[in-house]
Formats: sequence, C-alpha cells, structure tokens
Amino acid sequence: MNARKKAVRNSFSLSLKWIIPIVTVVIIILGNWGYKRYHAIFSSNVTKSGVLYIRTGSGFQQVIDSLSRGKFLADMYSFKWVAERKGYSKRIQAGAYLLKKGLNNNQLIDMLRAGIQLPVKVTFNNIRFRDELAGRLSHYLETDSAAFLNFLNDENVAQSFGLSCESFPMLIIPNTYEFYWNTAPHDFVDRMKIEFDRFWNTTRKNKAEKLGLTQLQVVTIASIVQEESNKNDEKPRIAGVYVNRLKRGWFLQADPTIKFALGNYQIKRILSKYLTIDSPYNTYKFTGLPPGPINFPDIASIESVLNAEQHDYMYFCAKEDFSGYHNFARSLAEHNRNATKYQNALNRSKIWK
Repeated sequence: MNARKKAVRNSFSLSLKWIIPIVTVVIIILGNWGYKRYHAIFSSNVTKSGVLYIRTGSGFQQVIDSLSRGKFLADMYSFKWVAERKGYSKRIQAGAYLLKKGLNNNQLIDMLRAGIQLPVKVTFNNIRFRDELAGRLSHYLETDSAAFLNFLNDENVAQSFGLSCESFPMLIIPNTYEFYWNTAPHDFVDRMKIEFDRFWNTTRKNKAEKLGLTQLQVVTIASIVQEESNKNDEKPRIAGVYVNRLKRGWFLQADPTIKFALGNYQIKRILSKYLTIDSPYNTYKFTGLPPGPINFPDIASIESVLNAEQHDYMYFCAKEDFSGYHNFARSLAEHNRNATKYQNALNRSKIWK
C-alpha cells in the first residue's frame, strides 16, 4: 500500500513537473494574444489629423484605399481586423469624416459606422445663373455640377414645390449653410425650402402684403435691384422706383432684365437693338414683372424691397462718376439730362457696348 501511494505521489509530481510549464506557456500565449487584441482595439492608430472622404456607393476596399492614400493609419492590419469583427465592412456610410490624431481603431470604426460626419460650410452669393450655383455647390459637396444643374432645371422638381421652372430660383436664398459632404441634390433643395419658410416669417409676409406684392414678386424685384446696385444703402430707393412703376402699370424698363434675356451680364450699354428681343424678361416690351428672378438675390436685396423707400421717383440712372450710385428723377426730362451725363461719361471712357 505504501509502495502504491509512493508511486502515485511520484506520478503526480511528474505530472505537475510537465503541467505547470505547459499551463504557464498557455497563459503567456493567451496573455500575449489578449494584449495584441486589446492593443489592436484600444491603442492609438490614427497618425495624423485630416478629412477622410468616403464616396457614395463605396465598399470596404474603397475605404481601405482612401485610408492608405491619406496615410492615416500606423497599422492597417489591426484596423481591418477590428472592422471585420465590429461588422463595419458591411455598414459603409458615405461622407466626410474628421480623423483626429491619436484615435484608436474602436473609436474610428464607431465614428465611421455611425456616420458621424464633419459638417461642411457651404457659401454661395452673387450667383446669377443656375449653372453657376451648380458649380459652386459641387465645389463643396460630393455631387458633380451636372447632376445639380439637371435637378435645378427639372420642371417636375419645381412643380413639386408649387413653382414653375422660371420661379424656382426664389426658393434658394444665398447665405452660408452647413451641409454634409454627401448631400444629394434633392436634400439640398429640401433644405432650401426649410430655410425659405424660416426666412418668410410673419413680419416679412406682412411687409410684402402691405406693398401689395407676393413673395415671388418681392424676390423678382430684389433680383433686379441686386443687378442695379451693390450699394445696400441705396437699394431701398431703387426698389421704391420699381414699386412705383408697378403700381402705375408702367414698363419697368429694367436694363438687367435685358442682359438676362440675352444671357450676357457683361454688356455696359443697352443698345436699341437689344430692346427688340422677344422674351418675357424684356421689361421694355412687356409690362409687369418677368416670370421669375433673374438671379439668386441675397437677403439684403430682398430686405431692400420689403423696406422699399416711399418716394415719388420714377426714374434713375447710373451716376457719371462711375461710383456705383445713381441719380434719381421724378420727370422724364430730368431723367434724360441724367442719362445724357452718364452716356457722355461712357463715351469719354470709350465704352461703346
């Protein structure tokens, strides 16, 4: 019996002699494996700050390629490993993402997977034509200018907002807005409708009503005023002239509408031959306002109409000193004298067209 116990003890001792090293090795291996996994998930991996752009329709490989081109990561393998295990490879969201130096894979992937984008400030003003607006938007946003232009020119889109293609520009008020980089054309216009409704509060609606003007008429006059002057302090007086002409049923005879009809805003002198153009925007030929704005008027121009100066001026003409300001007149005779002074100044400067 004692011999058997002794043999068991020897066998157990021998087993421990092998088990302890094996367990120790296993613990080391597991510890090393755990450390590497912990390191892959929670250690800093983003080496520099910058913006990562992920285009609409991109797959996981496109994200990898963009990260590689930008040289954002110290260890691409660990990023892939964590991304696969967090299911990001099947949940790619387009957008512009601000990557900050020091982010770990877990933080980075959570941001990308949740679509937490960097808002883009989009500024547009002094825009005349829709192709200009489309080009400006494509400068800031993912969608190209052709797609924006097609959407802005789509009659069905305009009708969905209760507008015509001609009146559609009234919906878009120039300013600085925040968008996500992957904002699609329809999302852009939806946002513009929200901003339009916010702008046209009760106070502004009441001012338009007091003038006897609709919102479209206010914006259309504002677009003309904006072309007439870049002097905000003078705009309400110019607006007052056009309001007076409308009330009396006169031809507006607004030179900017001729330039718009001709598609050429570089014209310095409105020649007689230009006034014969058969266009609803020819305010020398048709009374009342044209069918829509001739540009995208800014807030200052719209406000100048809503706060149009009350006076009895019926005419105005650019000052002969080329200051950008105007001479105003109550009678045609007075206006003709002002016009002659300006035309003589153009002649002296050899400006013929």
